[in-house]
Order: sequence, then C-alpha cells, then structure tokens
Amino acid sequence: MIADGTEDEEKWLAAGSAAFKQNAFYMQRAIDSNNLKDALKYSAQMLSELRTSKLSPHKYYDLYMRAFDELRKLEIFFMEETRRGCSVIELYELVQHAGNILPRLYLLCTAGSVYIKTKEAPAKEILKDLVEMCRGIQHPLRGLFLRSYLAQIGRDKLPDVGSEYEGDADTVTDAVEFVLLNFTEMNKLWVRMQHQGPARDKERREKERGELRDLVGKNLHVLSQLEGVDLDMYRDTVLPRVLEQIVNCRDEIAQYYLIDCIIQVFPDEYHLQTLDVLLGACPQLQPSVDIMTVLSRLMERLSNYAALNAEVLPYFLQVEAFSKLNNAIGKVIEAQEDMPILSAVTLYSSLLKFTLHVHPDRLDYADQVLGSCVKQLSGKGKINDTRATKEIVSLLSAPLEKYNDVVTALKLTNYPLVVEYLDNETKRIMATVIIRSIMKNNTLITTAEKVEALLELIKGLINDLDEPEGLEAVDDDDFEEEQNSVARLVHMLYNDDTEEMFKIISILKKHFLTGGPKRLKFTIPPLVVSTLKLIRRLPVEGDNPFGKEASVTATKIFQFLNQIIEALPNVPSPDLAFRLYLQCAEAANKCVEEPIAYEFFTQAYILYEEEISDSKAQVTALQLIIGTLQRMHVFGVENRDTLTHKATGYSAKLLKKPDQCRAVYACSHLFWLEDHETIQDGERVLLCLKRALKIANSAQQMASNGQEGSAGSVTLFIEILNKYLYFYEKGIPQITVESVESLIQLIKNEESMPSDPYAESLFASTLQFMEFQKQKGGAIGDRYEEIKV
Repeated sequence: MIADGTEDEEKWLAAGSAAFKQNAFYMQRAIDSNNLKDALKYSAQMLSELRTSKLSPHKYYDLYMRAFDELRKLEIFFMEETRRGCSVIELYELVQHAGNILPRLYLLCTAGSVYIKTKEAPAKEILKDLVEMCRGIQHPLRGLFLRSYLAQIGRDKLPDVGSEYEGDADTVTDAVEFVLLNFTEMNKLWVRMQHQGPARDKERREKERGELRDLVGKNLHVLSQLEGVDLDMYRDTVLPRVLEQIVNCRDEIAQYYLIDCIIQVFPDEYHLQTLDVLLGACPQLQPSVDIMTVLSRLMERLSNYAALNAEVLPYFLQVEAFSKLNNAIGKVIEAQEDMPILSAVTLYSSLLKFTLHVHPDRLDYADQVLGSCVKQLSGKGKINDTRATKEIVSLLSAPLEKYNDVVTALKLTNYPLVVEYLDNETKRIMATVIIRSIMKNNTLITTAEKVEALLELIKGLINDLDEPEGLEAVDDDDFEEEQNSVARLVHMLYNDDTEEMFKIISILKKHFLTGGPKRLKFTIPPLVVSTLKLIRRLPVEGDNPFGKEASVTATKIFQFLNQIIEALPNVPSPDLAFRLYLQCAEAANKCVEEPIAYEFFTQAYILYEEEISDSKAQVTALQLIIGTLQRMHVFGVENRDTLTHKATGYSAKLLKKPDQCRAVYACSHLFWLEDHETIQDGERVLLCLKRALKIANSAQQMASNGQEGSAGSVTLFIEILNKYLYFYEKGIPQITVESVESLIQLIKNEESMPSDPYAESLFASTLQFMEFQKQKGGAIGDRYEEIKV
C-alpha cells in the first residue's frame, strides 16, 4: 500500500511538473514579448498546479521551488513594466483578477514586492494588506508555503531601523507586527495539520510536520535579525507575543520546537534579562513536551555566554539567574507529575553545570542543586534506569571536573546523599571516577575526617555493599583494576603530623578489614607500606621531646601492623603475609626494637612451615629469609643463633639437591658481616660451604645415576668456588689457599664440563676474575697471587 501510494505520488508530481513547465514556457515567451496580459494568464495557470492536495510536503516543496524561481523572473518583469510606464497601482489591482485564490495571492505578493520597491506607498501598509489577504488560504500545506513565500519576499523590505523602507513614524513596530502576525497564522496552519486525516496516519503526519517546521521557525529568525528589536522591544512585545502563541497552541511538537527556536535565535543577553518571562512559560507547556532538553540547552547557552564574556558575570547575580532557573525546574517537575526520573536528574545535572561555570565560588549553590536532586530522588529507592544512573554519574562528576579537587567535593554535604541512590554497580563506577580524579590531579587528602568521608563515597570498591554474591558478577580483570586503583589511592592520603597520619591509617584499617577476603591482598600491602613510612618519620627515642608519653610510638604502630597482617593468611595469601612480616621485621631493626623484630620473624617462620608448601615458593621464601636476616643487626647472640639455625635447617630440607646446595651456601653470609665484629664466625662460614660441597657431591652422584632434576651439578661447584673466593677476599682465616686450589682442581677434573656450555662459561669467567684481581695489585692482588691455578 505504501509503495503504491509513493508510485501514485510520483505520477502526480510528474504530471504537475509537466503542466507547470509548459505554462512556465508560455509565461516566459510572453515576458520576452512584453505581453503583460499573457504573462499574467500563463503565470496564473502555472501557479494553479500548487492547488494540489495529493502531494506530500517533500514533493510539494519541489513544485514550490520551481514556482519560486519562475516568480523571481515575473517580479523582474513587473519591475521593468513599471519603468516602461505601467502604473504599479494598476498592476497591483490587475493581478487580483486571477480566477483562483491561490494563484491570485502568489501574484499579489509578487506585485506587492514591486509595489514596495517603487516606494509609491508605505511598506507597512502593503505588508499589512498582504498578510491579511493571505488568510484566504486555510489549507495547512498550501497556506504554509504561501506565507513562507510572503515572508521570503518581505524580509528585505521590512521598515526596520536603518532600512531604505523606514518611515517617519515608529515603523519598526509595524515590521515586528507583520512578522508576528505571519508567524501566528503559520503556526496555526502548522498545528492544524496534526488534526487532519485518520488517527492511523498520526505518525506520518508528525513526520511531515517535522519537515515543515523550519518554515515557521524562519519568522523568529527574521525577528532576531531586525535592528530595531532591542532588549526593551524584545521584553515588552516580541517575547510575550511569541510565548502566548506557543502556550495557546497546546501542541507538543510546536511548543518544543518553537521554545527551542527562541533559545537558539535570540541573543544570550536577551535571555539573561528575560529569564523570568521565558521560564514562566515552561510549566504551562504540555506535559509531553521534552522540557528537559529545552531547559538544558538554555542553561548550556548561558554557561557558554558567561565563559566567553567574564564581564557579564555580575549580571547573572544581579538578575538572580540561579534562583530563577532552580525555581523554574522545581515548578516544571511539580507541574509534570509523571516526569521520568531521567528527565528530572538531567535538569538538575544541567543546572549544576551552569552553576559551576557561572558561580564557581558559590559552593552553597552547588550543594543546593544536589539537595534538590536528593529531594526528587527520595522515596524512589535504588535507581534501576540505566540512563538515569549514567546521568547521576555525570551530575556527581561535574564538581570533580570543575574543581579538579575531591576535597572541594567533600565539602558538599548533599554529595554523598546522591551517591546513596545509585545501584551497587554504578557506585563502583562512581568510586572509580573519584579515585581517577584524585590520581590525575595529585590531590592529597590530609585529615582523618576527610578520609572518612572519602571512604564512604568509594565504599562501592572497598566492601561488598550487603551483596555477598555481588563480587561474583564482577569480571576478574575489572575487579583487579578497581582494587589496584584503591591501592594507589592509599598513597594519596597523607599528613605530615604523625598523630593525624596514624588516625588516617587507622580509618583505612577499619574500612579495609571489612572489605572481604578477596580484597585484602590488594588493600593490605599499600596500607602496610604507608604505615612503615610513618614509622620512618618517627623521632628516635632520644630525640622525642615527649619520650614514652607520645601517643604515637613505634611499639604502638608495630602492634597495629601485626593486627593488619594477621588477616592475610586467612585470605588465603600466606606468601604475601610472609613478605610483609619480613618487611616489618626490617623496619623494627631500624627502630632498634629487638623483641618486635624477633616476633615478626617468628610469624614469618610459622607461615613458612605451615602455609608455604610449593617447592619453588619455598626456595623464594628462603632467599627472602636469608637476605632479610643478613641485614638484621638488632638481635642479640641468642636470638640471632636461633633464627640462623632455623634458616640453615630449612635450607637442608628443600626438595631438590641443587636448591638445598644454593640455600646452604647462601646461609654462609649469615655468619660473617664485615661491619659487625660480633657477627664474624669463620668456622660456621666454612661449615656451611663444606656442607654445600657435600650436597653438590650428592647431586653429582644422582646425576651420574641418571636421576631427574640433578643435572648441572658441576655448576654448583663453580658457584661454591665463587663463595670461597668472596670470603677468601674478606680475609677469613678458615678459608685457605689450599681449600680454594683443591676446589679449582676438582672442577677442572670434572668430566661433564665440556657438555655443559653454561658451566664452562661460568668457570672461565671466574678464572678471568681471579686474574683481574691479581693484576690490581695491593693487598687483594697479593692474596690472589698465592692461589695457583
């Protein structure tokens, strides 16, 4: 059916165009022969094709444009006729003899244009006559195009200020009256289109009306271009008349488009000075009008106006722009009881952005907007509309983007109240936005009170929000990224005052420990690191003027650290807890807190024995134990012996022989610290190295028997040789020249050396190092000279 209708319409357009073209040809021939009578005859016949009711607006427009082009030629002919002596008054009367009213009015408008140009009569009188005569066409489509033609030929002939057609009296009023009258009649015709035809064609009619809206809107554009329409005339005449027509037409399409036209075509200065009038019409519009978009565009224009012209900012305060906009939004929402929550939030979001641009120093205004939004959201529960939640995120992001400072946003008392209406997923998104803002702008949060407020805002990332199943729905990569952002945030919470800093990390501990086991492995390490930084800032006991009476002491902080790390083995993240215990032990060493350091080491050993069972993890853990213990100077003889004995015991119990060997010879460093005479036991160093040799021999025998996992035993001998050389160079008497030479000879006699390129290269490098040390001379060179390779 639709296809058939389109085909028929094409046929009608083709037939009309053919007849139009034929009459246009005869009209042109009459013009060429200066035959006015025939020119009028054929032009009237040509224009009769515009009387059709069978074409859609789109097709009718094609026909109209052809008529418009031909009428331009006819107007030029009329002008030439007047120059040849034809009376323009007679011409104006002559065209009215056309048989049909539509061609008659097109010809009348064309003759009227010539009449105005000759200036034989005031322009205002002719325009008034034409706009009244056009009432004779009441068919919506034909009437709209006729009046569009009238507006087109009249726009450059209006008696405006400075125009050649300006009269002696207050002629700009006449110009405005002409445009307003034409606008009113065109709008009536445009609205009437909606009510013609069956209800089933409503959607088609709305589409057709959308295609014609610019014909009506051009009148407002013409008004905005008139030099004589100053602020007073706009406020007293133009705006009230236009708004009256908009409100009275009671058509949602017309109201939405025309209000938007007013906002777009007239100067921002006029809008600022007439806000109360313009906003007063908004609650009177039809409930179905998208007033959200209209007001949002108005506020956007005013914001841009303020941004580009700083000198106008005082006028915004003078006219109380914020109060008027806020009241208008409240009235619109009140008038439209069924307004979707999305529309209401969008309005407040636009108002907040306007406020931040125009009154950035008035936090009370911004908080007032957020408060109005909370009032609107109250009773709605969690917002499930995806678009509405996105708009709330936009609303909450606006202060962050404007101030580049979360601290300022934390001053807005209604900010967290708006966050509460978001669903849990969106709370996580909003929390991420807040953290990104902090990181991007390097914002330091310096007080415990602000940290508490911030953690309440981002609690979507640091606890489960009463939904134990909620984390299951979060993608693992997304979850990890979110928690890493929380970890980075910890380092932005800082205060130079140690007592305030301890309050901050205590608040972090309170929130993090309630975040569920899955989060702890991300949040506990940065908290521990931040706490260790605090410990380093504490004065040593002799420098502390308060002595033991200070409220924040190293002992208190270490107890705090122990409580935090104790939560990790249950996550389970025993390897992480193990590493953190060793870091805390090293911090206690620097604070000369032997009992605390020993306790941390004990906890690390317990985790090693009970939780770390993987052989590779054991090797890594043991390397960390040996490395940390080697740097510890705080222990007395008894405690150090206990810890080193356990470390060497763990080394001998590793699963693979090469791992045992390397761990045992690494333990040799625990018995010789060059700067500490109390930790220099050559006998035990030699014992470790001999035990390592024994294990290497055992590994060699296993390799010769073809057992898996025991390859590369010769490499172990070379590594042990390097340890011998290290301690020989340090002057340990127990490491003799003979022991070094015998080990070198043992390696040289090893049959598997040529088949192991790595071992061969390592041995060559070792010998090269020895030769280099000899060439250096001095005491070291002399010692190496004693070794005969």
